[in-house]
Amino acid sequence: MEANLRWVLLTAVAPLAWGANYYVTHAYLPADRPLWGAALRALPAGLVLLALSRRRPHGPWWWRSALLGLLNAAVFFVLLYLASQLLPTSTAATVMAASPLAMLLTAWALAGQRPHRAHLVGAVVGLGGVALTLLGAGGAVSGAGLAASVAAMLVSCVGYVLAARWREGADPLAATSWQLTAGGLMLLPLAAAVEGAPPAMDARTLPAFGYVALVATALAFALWFAGLRHLPAGTVGLLGLLNPLAGVLLGAGLAGEGLGARQVCGLALVLAGVLLGRPREVARPAEASVAVESCTRVGS
Repeated sequence: MEANLRWVLLTAVAPLAWGANYYVTHAYLPADRPLWGAALRALPAGLVLLALSRRRPHGPWWWRSALLGLLNAAVFFVLLYLASQLLPTSTAATVMAASPLAMLLTAWALAGQRPHRAHLVGAVVGLGGVALTLLGAGGAVSGAGLAASVAAMLVSCVGYVLAARWREGADPLAATSWQLTAGGLMLLPLAAAVEGAPPAMDARTLPAFGYVALVATALAFALWFAGLRHLPAGTVGLLGLLNPLAGVLLGAGLAGEGLGARQVCGLALVLAGVLLGRPREVARPAEASVAVESCTRVGS
């Protein structure tokens, strides 16, 4: 019992760190440097996880890591950075909380993984919660920020479908380190060409970049995969719901964003939809990891 509680607490750090990442990016990182922001998140975290896993890509995982790194690290992190900057923290967290539901529909469209009726009901309920939240935000919603959120969800959904097909033959933590490293290396020359020199590091931005790369990415992914090895899949899936909750509460508590009854109801509907959309059955540990990862990692 005590061992399980310890792993629950350790695993909970990951979604809490991901939820706080919205606020840290919005409040402390430069709004005009999304390419550098994504590169400085992906590459240091990838190198740290690579040192921990001590495994290099092999065979087809060289080009798979490059493609998945482009989707899941480079493009996704840039879009997530933009969404975090352009939207209020609570709104960005609520919108991205619907990502698992978008994944179910994408897996159905691209991979023929037909969802159960309850999953479709969950998708409708969750998307209704997002719509309610956006209506409650009034004129505060940025069209560009909303577009970045939707694009981030679509990119990550395609990345998930590909990663699910290729999950055999690679440890999840090692594969994540390869993707983060590849994505960061792709972003470096592009960021230098488009945005110039790296952003200045001062007492405000240096700890923020350190948090985003080392805590919200390297540490969070390491604890998340450790939790998947030691806890039931359903437990880890429920812990993933702390991600949007942390973002909303930090936005309301620290950023002073208004959190009315409509926004609270919208978030509740999103979380209810995600719960309905969780996989019904998980037969083997490997399948459990893939299913839970797909339901909770997006928006990290």
